[in-house]
Amino acid sequence: MSNDNQLQTSVIAELNWEPSIKAAHIGVAANDGVVTLSGHVDTYREKSIAEKAARRVKGVKAVAEEIEVKLAFDVKRTDEEIAAAALNRLEWDVEVPDDVVRIKVEKGWVTLTGEVEWHYQMEAAEHDVRTLHGVVGVSNQIALKPKANAKDISDSIRHALHRSWFDPKTITVSATGGRVHLTGTAPSWSDRQLAGSTAWAAPGATAVQNDITIM
Repeated sequence: MSNDNQLQTSVIAELNWEPSIKAAHIGVAANDGVVTLSGHVDTYREKSIAEKAARRVKGVKAVAEEIEVKLAFDVKRTDEEIAAAALNRLEWDVEVPDDVVRIKVEKGWVTLTGEVEWHYQMEAAEHDVRTLHGVVGVSNQIALKPKANAKDISDSIRHALHRSWFDPKTITVSATGGRVHLTGTAPSWSDRQLAGSTAWAAPGATAVQNDITIM
């Protein structure tokens, strides 16, 4: 069995193993470590979980996600209903600052805008709306407020990565103002994500371009 066929089999097995998604309508293709997911699922939440499941399989270098959300008739909601539910969910989330995130819904697709202090607040807002009934997609356009101490944050990120165990020889960090660029190699997708999360946690980071490759 070729490496691509073996990787395809492993991803299919992982999707079937994940209890929170219905994998029967998800197609999987693999080419030189790049996995393409196709087909359809019932909710946007399943779409996100399927991508995460594929990424955690050993040997996956990247995922091209082409899954379509086809809502069942009984879970369809109007744009007004989705917007109201999203606003209510954000109001109850202590991680999302009050009255800073704006919501637009068009044919089930939710667009988030506004400005927050930290990246985790952006992620929390997106997580809140992606699980709502009727949502077919989420565009997170929330911006981060620039901080005065963002002159050069590359050193602090390198120190944080080193505390996490990363070999400083394998990861290169560069920063222009609050825009951070990560390059180098990591042994797994979860390690790559950890490096990105570490960079996002740096005070003053307004954008992180994660170009770390999987060994």
